[in-house]
Amino acid sequence: MTHVSAEIASQPECWRRALELSPNGLPEPGERVAVIGCGTSLYIAQAYASLRESAGLGETDAFAASGFPAARRYDRVLAISRSGTTTEVLAALEQTRGTPTVAVTGDLATPIATSAGSIVDLAFADEKSVVQTRFATTCLALLRGHLGLAPADLPEQAEQALLAPLPEGTTTAQQFAFLGTGWTTGIANEAALKLREASGSWTESYPAMEYRHGPISVTGPGSVVWFFGEPPTGLLDQVRSTGAVAALSPLDPLADLIRVQRLAVELAESRGLDPDQPRNLTRSIILTRP
Repeated sequence: MTHVSAEIASQPECWRRALELSPNGLPEPGERVAVIGCGTSLYIAQAYASLRESAGLGETDAFAASGFPAARRYDRVLAISRSGTTTEVLAALEQTRGTPTVAVTGDLATPIATSAGSIVDLAFADEKSVVQTRFATTCLALLRGHLGLAPADLPEQAEQALLAPLPEGTTTAQQFAFLGTGWTTGIANEAALKLREASGSWTESYPAMEYRHGPISVTGPGSVVWFFGEPPTGLLDQVRSTGAVAALSPLDPLADLIRVQRLAVELAESRGLDPDQPRNLTRSIILTRP
């Protein structure tokens, strides 16, 4: 079994542990918050930022760490970094200028442990695979729990997602589009990245309402359009009329992401690729700093 397959299977237990945590330093209601990350961590930041702000808990912006606007005033900066060594995240934390900071990481023995004011330790969800699965989803489960926005049965839904069949036609498709609304747009972005990294698939992701404005033009037989959450009125019928596979699930969108992770591994292995070692990628992006 690949590392990533074992890590995907461990997510229900990881989520249970995360939902039991009450870490210090996470944003409090009413604070103006910036959330930073790179790659998968950015997409988790996007989902969290949308959830927090839409719940009325405070203005929340998500940024790629390389684009963090250091001149803006925030009450707190939350950094997400599995490795704790990502150059852009560490550089952004250096620019916070006295603003309280907190980092969620999978490795305390890294520079981020001293770069952030507070640390949330998710070492139990760290991974051997280059491809992120359980760390990212466990981080979002933790953050949703802290907001009071995690379903009580979220780990059980994760177990269901491990057993649920993949949508018919997805293992032979040539093109994938992942669509979300609100916080699930971040989930859609992460789903597209997982297939792209692990299997080299042609993937795209969009806010669902934007899909009508051009991207649907490339959809047809051989395409999969995967919805996270309820599709906007009329869009499901439009997708089906193109001949594409329309995939949707009653599961919580974070749990449904597990099915995409499983699909990424299956596609990679069917193409003779190693899903633990994506082409041209490493566990952490460490750049030479000036």
